[in-house]
Amino acid sequence: MANKKRTIIGAVVLVVVTAILTSVLTIQVMAYKTIKSGDSIISRTKYTRLKEYNQLDEVRNILEQYYIEEPDADEMVTGAIKGLVASLGDPYTYYFTSEEYKDFMERTQGSYAGVGMLVTVDEDDNQITVIKAFEGSPAFEAGIIPGDKVIKVEDTIVDGSSMDKAVAMMRGEPGTEVKVTVLRDGEEKEYTLKRAVVQIPDMEYEILDEKIGYIWLYQFDEKSDKNFENAIDDLKKQGMEALILDLRGNPGGLLDSCVNIADMLLPKGIITYREDRAGNREDYKSDAKYLDIPLVVLVDENSASASEVLSGAIQDYGVGTIIGKTTYGKGVVQTLKPFKDGSALKFTNSKYFTPKGRDIHEKGVVPDIEVDMTDEAVEFLKENPNEDLPLELDAPLLRGIDELKKKMGK
Repeated sequence: MANKKRTIIGAVVLVVVTAILTSVLTIQVMAYKTIKSGDSIISRTKYTRLKEYNQLDEVRNILEQYYIEEPDADEMVTGAIKGLVASLGDPYTYYFTSEEYKDFMERTQGSYAGVGMLVTVDEDDNQITVIKAFEGSPAFEAGIIPGDKVIKVEDTIVDGSSMDKAVAMMRGEPGTEVKVTVLRDGEEKEYTLKRAVVQIPDMEYEILDEKIGYIWLYQFDEKSDKNFENAIDDLKKQGMEALILDLRGNPGGLLDSCVNIADMLLPKGIITYREDRAGNREDYKSDAKYLDIPLVVLVDENSASASEVLSGAIQDYGVGTIIGKTTYGKGVVQTLKPFKDGSALKFTNSKYFTPKGRDIHEKGVVPDIEVDMTDEAVEFLKENPNEDLPLELDAPLLRGIDELKKKMGK
């Protein structure tokens, strides 16, 4: 009986010890999952982030105390934020200082103080490439031409990953000078440009032969949709019966402006739609009223973003013929988040699709008819940087005129 009692007591003790050990292990496991801080419980993720922030703070303290020169605290914070954003590897996501953000916003408002160049990033070589030097601007007067690669501003080497920085450096007070070095046919050319207030035209238009209207849209800024509507009205008064919309070299711009222009050219339906990573969708639609005349759209490898939204929608609806070269392939949308100190974050938050659901990011819009610039045309532009390309040398435009004449029965 005593042995049986001892056995029972031993079993009870074993159960109690096991329970205690289990509780201790459970508490230890929970300690890894949650950390008690005052009266609040924080998740393991937040705890990990706190450790990361502490490490960042440690590095900052070491530099502030022991670096050979006293660092600028504000510049270190800005550098840390820019580094965090750059780690995404997304060329369209960027942190702007207050001054950079001010410059960025000026680009969409029709005028700014700078040298007067429209630039993009050439993905083949990651270089800043000149699309256009605006007529009368310092860059135009100096002889900078489309295709030039901006490789240095002042003594700072720049490329596609630092385009916003390069653009900001070329801006400044009117009358001040900035040194810009470009690469043309393997040869470096250095220009000293005097900054000026540059009026940025967003388009030009005229009537070509056979009552064909022609609109060359440079970019989609805050006034482009209204200017486009006025151009259409004027061309109608001049007897326009067909239209060529030239989007060559158009790097994009404001989506709202693009949608308003698309609404004038498309029948009722979806213009484009965008989706975020959670699958949330937003549609942009056109009404039933539209121009409804023979239409040709000219594009090239520098037609990007909003240009691709517009040309892709026109192609999906079959209301126009796309002529030229496959477009750039930027099918993602950015959002701007301004901060109280005047800085801002531009970040990619969704992808857009054509009305038929085509994803053109890194693919581009493939033209219905492929036509490239001739070597003769390229040479003319190099030798005559301040002159427009004569119509007889503009192969894509000539093909567009021919296509419209066929549609018009002429």
